[in-house]
Amino acid sequence: MTPKLRLEHVRHEFTVRDPDRPRRAPARFTALEDVTLDIGAGEFLVLVGPSGCGKSTLLDLLGGLSRPSSGRILLDGSPVTGPGLDRGLVFQQYALLPWRTARGNVEFGLEAKRVARRERARRAREYLELVGLAGFEEHYPHELSGGMRQRVAIARSLAFDPEVLLMDEPFAALDAQTREALQDELLRIWTHTGKTVLFVTHSIDEAVYLGQRVAVMTSRPGRIKTVIDIGLDRGAGTDPRSDPVFGQYRHTVWTELRGEVTAAQRLERTAASRKDLPHG
Repeated sequence: MTPKLRLEHVRHEFTVRDPDRPRRAPARFTALEDVTLDIGAGEFLVLVGPSGCGKSTLLDLLGGLSRPSSGRILLDGSPVTGPGLDRGLVFQQYALLPWRTARGNVEFGLEAKRVARRERARRAREYLELVGLAGFEEHYPHELSGGMRQRVAIARSLAFDPEVLLMDEPFAALDAQTREALQDELLRIWTHTGKTVLFVTHSIDEAVYLGQRVAVMTSRPGRIKTVIDIGLDRGAGTDPRSDPVFGQYRHTVWTELRGEVTAAQRLERTAASRKDLPHG
């Protein structure tokens, strides 16, 4: 069966200039190297890795915001060549339009699809209700809490019915209680909609709690080191976090990740020391 998303030997490089030595020729910086990964239709896959390993860069490539230096990204077997309404993106920063109400923000993507005004309003109400914001349709972003603003961002991404939901640390800026509440909310929405979700996080607990599979990335340049199947019971009335099996999965992920975090820290120290060297 063809996967919903396929990454084939994806490599991505940046051109980097040294601001302290502007006359020097720009260097090439490899963020991702030979990333190969399949994500099935309706799957919830979580991506974890050390800081600077290219997780967000990979999400930008999947969203079509940039293109890989080599390799291919396929959605339903067709190459991803740019942004499209078949992919919904949710970022850590809510990116809401401050002059629009919650309803107006949700309708924004529907306007790009030329959806009729009455249908836009209906869908906005439907998806705001889905994320638990019925009654807040006419509130502006500054009138909403951080968790509520992130719910609006999720509703906006879902309203135009994307094939895939791409989420880049969407709960990282929230307090612990709100974060856990939104994790539960996201799982409920995923179960309700059956969307394919690729979720990026630094949190091992969040990865194990949310993901059907957890893909662990190496330190820079980022590669897929391993993919771990998560078999938690997420049935109604149970809290997987209190299950001893949760701790076992968490230990498995951390065992794979620990060495990559150490390597990433070593790279950071090396880069910092080179900055301190005199320019000869």
